[in-house]
Amino acid sequence: MYSQEFNENVIDHFMSPRNAGTIPDADAIGSSGDPKCGDSLTLYLKIKNDRIEDIRFLVFGCVAAIATSSMTTILVKGKTLEEADQLTDEDITNALGGLPEHKLHCSVLGADALKNAIDNYYFLQTEKGAIE
Repeated sequence: MYSQEFNENVIDHFMSPRNAGTIPDADAIGSSGDPKCGDSLTLYLKIKNDRIEDIRFLVFGCVAAIATSSMTTILVKGKTLEEADQLTDEDITNALGGLPEHKLHCSVLGADALKNAIDNYYFLQTEKGAIE
C-alpha cells in the first residue's frame, strides 16, 4: 500500500526510524504541529560546545511525518547549532528522495521543531546567564 505512494527511503525511515525516543536530561526541547492533519513532533537536543551531540524525537503522525522526523535527526546530529539552524523543509524532503505533493507539509514539522529547539536552547542559556 505505502510503496506506491512513497519511495524506498521514506518507507525505510518509517519502518526503522532513527533516533526515536527522548533525552531525559535534554538541553533543549522543540515542538511543532499541524492542526489540519493532527501530526505533531517533539525534538530533544543534547548540546556540547555548541554542537548537537545527540538528538531524539517523538512524533505522532503518518508515514511521512515519521520518516521526515527520522531524517531531520540524521541531517543535524553532529552539526553546530548554526549549521543546524540552516536546515529547511526542502533539505529534509530532498534527503528522503522526495515526498508526494500532499505530504510535503510533513517536512515542515522537522525544520520548525528544530528551530524551536535551538531557540529554546538559547533562551535557556540566557536565563542561566551563560549567554548575554
